[in-house]
Amino acid sequence: MNDNDAVAALAAASNWHKASHSDEDHNGCVEVATVPGLVGVRDTKLGAASPILAFTEAEWAAFLAGVRNNEFDL
Repeated sequence: MNDNDAVAALAAASNWHKASHSDEDHNGCVEVATVPGLVGVRDTKLGAASPILAFTEAEWAAFLAGVRNNEFDL
């Protein structure tokens, strides 16, 4: 699957979930959705018009592992 196909598949996904740590006024929220083999991330302020970052399941798992291991200076 090429990048355009991946983003199209994620854009059509109906399982977008808002991050649990998003702020209450919805000005700093991200959403995550999955389709087989891919994970997408977008900004809730723009909704369906938001650009989508597409990751493979392995890339997403590596990112989550890094978050859990405090590998990022936030």
